Amino acid sequence: MAFSYPKDVSKYVYFYTTLNEEETEQKQSEITNELLDKTLRLIGREALKEKTPSIEDLKRSLQGLVTTQEHREQDMQNVKHGQQTKGENTLTGASIVAQLIQKGYLKEAERWLTDKGFIKVGGNILNDITKALQTGDLGMHETGKLGRGGVVLDSTRSYERGDDTRLVNVPKSLLNAVNRLKSNASLQIPLEIEESDLEEYETLDDVRVAIVYCIDLSSTMRYSSMFGDMSRIETAKRALWGLYLVNQKYFPSDSIFIVGFGALAFKVRPKDIPYLKTFEPGSDFLHYTNYQSALRLASKILHKDGAENKRIVLITDGHPSACFIDDSNEKDKILAQRPYSHFYLPDKYKLSSNFDYGSGQIVYLCYRYRQVDQVIGEKTISEAKKCRRNRIEIDTVMISEEDSLLGYVNDLERHVKGRSYYINPTTLDRVLLTDYLSNKKIVVSSRY
Repeated sequence: MAFSYPKDVSKYVYFYTTLNEEETEQKQSEITNELLDKTLRLIGREALKEKTPSIEDLKRSLQGLVTTQEHREQDMQNVKHGQQTKGENTLTGASIVAQLIQKGYLKEAERWLTDKGFIKVGGNILNDITKALQTGDLGMHETGKLGRGGVVLDSTRSYERGDDTRLVNVPKSLLNAVNRLKSNASLQIPLEIEESDLEEYETLDDVRVAIVYCIDLSSTMRYSSMFGDMSRIETAKRALWGLYLVNQKYFPSDSIFIVGFGALAFKVRPKDIPYLKTFEPGSDFLHYTNYQSALRLASKILHKDGAENKRIVLITDGHPSACFIDDSNEKDKILAQRPYSHFYLPDKYKLSSNFDYGSGQIVYLCYRYRQVDQVIGEKTISEAKKCRRNRIEIDTVMISEEDSLLGYVNDLERHVKGRSYYINPTTLDRVLLTDYLSNKKIVVSSRY
């Protein structure tokens, strides 16, 4: 079939496409992968702050990052060309935020991290924690004997006849064969592999564990550590963010729950971890520290979970200064001994429904410098013993620079046969991650 052109070509318009100036400028201003990584890391630091910055504050912080990046690139251009060449870059903090919204990392809201952003930013935090584990004195120390199960580890051991051949570490086994043959001066291809050359990956039984991390949100948790620029609550949020992602990635059958507590406790959604903040001292009295409320709510949560192994970890910087009392008669007894005592009846209509009110009980408040009120101390230990009777383990992590507060915590743990840690706040993330992974091994070994 022959093709013929139309007779009247004047009725047709012919055109070609090209990038106009606006499209070219937009392409030049797209964020690079390097800058994206730096941006998400900066966002991680901003998200952990005690007072979560607004989206506008975030734009200003990112503008500083852009300016620094431009200066660095300008210096590299000057060195390369031996002259002053001013590069054109239309990136701004606002445009970066717009691109991050378009890519699905951020959203225009008070809590601006999307689910994708939460995973990505938290992944960077987790990578930083694991790097510190590898280079620091805290680490993942392998035990002599490990169980066999569904979780494959990086470590290997000698293959035993009858084991699952799918777990054989082929590269390591081949290397063993090469080293053996080289020592005998008989290295030939194809290799003759013996059973003694074979190595297999070690495994752990995937034992279900349910853990509730109870974070102290009393007003003193906002204090900065003398060892770093992050406050106690910021280091706690960083640690739990990383822990949650480890759990999701490697131990999805485990359950990790978060409880925040002051004078009252409340359940925290994992994706709300970056937005946690301490309670302000004021008329609502929530800035006090009620271990009993935290233990009670954690116990309720674990009771609904079907895991055989249950555990509560208290993360705090001080001792308890509040507890529930049963009735007005108990209140009168306390007032008879301590006339200036304070009591707090939570108003359900003013506070969020997320709080655990202790069945409408009155909260007794008493802060004593470097010591625990006797009533509060006894009520707290009594609640901890209830957890122990329900086969719930309790450990306490003290993040403070004052070891004088550790006495009561040690006493509490003696009653429940638990463990107490007194640590530098800057190492909290590494301690909790190591403890979580080590506890998995302890649970496995205890079954055999």
